[in-house]
Amino acid sequence: MSSKPQGRVLVIAGSDSGGGAGIQADIKTITALGGYAATAITAVTVQNTLGVTGVHPIPLDVIAAQARAVLDDIGADALKTGMLGDAGVVETVAAAIDHAQTTRAGGVPAVVDPVMVAKGGAPLLAQAAIGAVKRLMIPRAALLTPNAPEAAALTGLTVETTDDLRRAGEALLAMGARAVLMKGGHVALSERGGERVVDVLMTPGGETTFEGERIETRHTHGTGCTLASACAAGLAQGLSLEAAVARAWNYVHEAMLRAPGFGAGHGPLDHGWTLRG
Repeated sequence: MSSKPQGRVLVIAGSDSGGGAGIQADIKTITALGGYAATAITAVTVQNTLGVTGVHPIPLDVIAAQARAVLDDIGADALKTGMLGDAGVVETVAAAIDHAQTTRAGGVPAVVDPVMVAKGGAPLLAQAAIGAVKRLMIPRAALLTPNAPEAAALTGLTVETTDDLRRAGEALLAMGARAVLMKGGHVALSERGGERVVDVLMTPGGETTFEGERIETRHTHGTGCTLASACAAGLAQGLSLEAAVARAWNYVHEAMLRAPGFGAGHGPLDHGWTLRG
């Protein structure tokens, strides 16, 4: 891997004081994969491996100003969105994505992680904002990365099996996403004895599956943030969609296997494993 950072990713998401998810995980992931991470923070959360005990939104004009400051100077080769919080933030971030398209020839692909609930169960997206995500974020997504509960909330469909994932993925493509990575971690427990996890990358041209043994661990905090940021890093570096997702999938799998064991709850991954070989 080149020592020179390449591939600029603007991450628009919330901060995680525990460092396992959110902006902190995004920066670690993009850096570990050789990219350059810049940020626009949407909220400051108070959390650790045991859960979220506080959420403090950033003013909308400050969110917009952060994104514009980065885009108008440093620029971006890809965007990644995470925790948005409410409809006002969704509208602000959608406008930032539109502005990004004017800053780079050919546009800037956006990886949209529709974060709704923290690993410990705390809500991170207002119920009333789901409609805004459907209306404004999904059509702007070069890649949408929902887990099964998020896919169910966005489509109104039951998502309990891998076939359900595919049906929900087709619905999300019909809603305007250019590609969807349907994450199967939540459905694995109800299929094949829970021994395998199947994620499905879907585009209008077909699908690619990523399958592996389920890792029995409580250290899964930030897996969604990490996977989406790893995908964005790959796209920013010029990888094809399939290659970017494949590298991201393998990176997260290894990061889970090497989790450092921190905290008494849902612990973080080892984001820096690529730096140690």
